Amino acid sequence: MNLTPMARNLLTTLVGGAVVLLAACQSGPDAAATRPDATGTAATATPPAHPQAQTVTGAELTAPRRLTVLAETLRGTQGDSITRLPYEHLHTQTWNRATNTIVRTDLRRWRHTGNHSGRDVIRTAPDLRGVNRQPTRDERSLFDNAEPRTIRYRPGELHPPLPETFPTDADTLIAHLVPPELAAEPAYPRLLVDSVVRLATDSYLDQQQRAATLKVLAAVPGITYRGTTTDLAGRTGMSFQAVADRSTSTLIIDPVTGELLSAAEQVEGPRPGLFKFVLVLTRGRTATDHDLPSTTGSKVR
Repeated sequence: MNLTPMARNLLTTLVGGAVVLLAACQSGPDAAATRPDATGTAATATPPAHPQAQTVTGAELTAPRRLTVLAETLRGTQGDSITRLPYEHLHTQTWNRATNTIVRTDLRRWRHTGNHSGRDVIRTAPDLRGVNRQPTRDERSLFDNAEPRTIRYRPGELHPPLPETFPTDADTLIAHLVPPELAAEPAYPRLLVDSVVRLATDSYLDQQQRAATLKVLAAVPGITYRGTTTDLAGRTGMSFQAVADRSTSTLIIDPVTGELLSAAEQVEGPRPGLFKFVLVLTRGRTATDHDLPSTTGSKVR
């Protein structure tokens, strides 16, 4: 069986990640399905005024239908049309569990789309002891005072998650992201969600690619819509949740552009708490590996 690099990584995630989750989680997912949104405020924020946003945030749609409608009607960003610039740029902030601590990282990445060279600028805040906690808005300012560290990548060293032509058909993309043999596994919904998060946090996704990933999310078994909410960067989006494999994954998605704003995974059990959290702050295209995008769909500090 020939697997893509991401599929091979997911096989490792299923085996290795299950050990971590089973060690941390012994209770069922029912309680997680009703708790407040893990990626921001409670899911009661006022829906955006944009007509399209009002359509996809309406109360009459199921989560899969809502995601499908957004995929079919999402608006392009200015970054989608600036294809002549050679670098894609993403700025993310992450909180990741490492045994009994939370590692906090601010990453600005430039990747040359032609030769896969690039540059990372990394800032880290002090690790936090304990995992039964949520990121706060105040923590984000800690990155501003952190000493930056730069990593340079030579041509061929910074490949995107899907090196081949990006499939825009949802079924084909799903097969690339998660091997079909895993469809019956309890972790399958979690793996699909995690794959979409990896794509959105490691590559610039254009309008067609975002539409394809939204259709992948629409195919996640048991995905639910939690209403509109505000993330840690103050942006309002639609909150979706998937409970599987004793974990709860929550995504906040821009209701106009279909961009992923933030994502979180919580685990239950004797050592409940945060497993991972990510904010996608800036995405766009640049002329060099030092420029910042001048315009983007969701640029924040």
